[in-house]
Amino acid sequence: MTARRRLRAWIAATCTAALIATGTAATWALDRFVVWHVEVADVAQYEAENSTAQPPTGDTATAELTDTSYTKGGTSITITTVNTGSGSDTLTYYVADVVLDDATALRSAFAHNQFGENITQKTSEIAAGHDAVLAINGDYYGFRDTGIVIRNGVVYRDEPARAGIAFYTDGTARIYDETTTSAAALVEAGVWNTLSFGPALVEDGRVVAGIDQVEVDTNFGNHSIQGEQPRTAVGVIGTNHLVFVVVDGREEGYSRGATLPELAQIMLDLGATTAYNLDGGGSSTMYFAGEVINQPSNRGERATSDILYVGR
Repeated sequence: MTARRRLRAWIAATCTAALIATGTAATWALDRFVVWHVEVADVAQYEAENSTAQPPTGDTATAELTDTSYTKGGTSITITTVNTGSGSDTLTYYVADVVLDDATALRSAFAHNQFGENITQKTSEIAAGHDAVLAINGDYYGFRDTGIVIRNGVVYRDEPARAGIAFYTDGTARIYDETTTSAAALVEAGVWNTLSFGPALVEDGRVVAGIDQVEVDTNFGNHSIQGEQPRTAVGVIGTNHLVFVVVDGREEGYSRGATLPELAQIMLDLGATTAYNLDGGGSSTMYFAGEVINQPSNRGERATSDILYVGR
């Protein structure tokens, strides 16, 4: 979120100045919030060595790409732009309706092909580096040291803390309580990707109660994500049928942003029976066919730690 980014910038600037004056305390803060901490230096190699469910290969189907659609074999993507309201109440959001021929075609990628804390890169740059046709920002896992992180069938972190969403190799997805399981058990059950941000927006075809009061926990305390904000969400309509939504915001006359209850209703109206909120604010980005198609609220992309994508 934008407030969080401002806090990180403030910490970086303050710690840099304090480092000269005081040394030890500032060094700790700079190291904790700014310096890259690389745990896996080559993610592609790590996944090749550790994944037990590699995505299908050898697809020779012909791809068809337009400004608003993509089809290849049994995979299809349809992009829609929605504008509602007028004047200061205008809301603009982007919808990607995604049907996959195989659940493992939904991939995750990390900034700079590395896993760790504070490592960031623009969504479009990560996407281009993985030949993605569609991508959205992920859960910004790298700004926390908690949460279960399973990506492309491989465990990266097993520090349960909150409600997450798990995508399975059978094409289904479920909201789950991280504190009641383990990363190993999830992989054994067929989990392909997990995301750990929240809150859950829709479960069993109903808007989750209480989302208008939820705060997101961070390493330095809880952070409010209420109000009209840019948003990113992922939803499940059916087996191998997903919907990605990015809501623009903070620009009067173009898009005010959405509240969490509004985002949940958008997902429900699109047919999602399960939906989950991802990192938003300046992070909210949708990339399609080689370009960012929404208008990030920072008047340009903000670097993040990870993406969800569908490759060409």
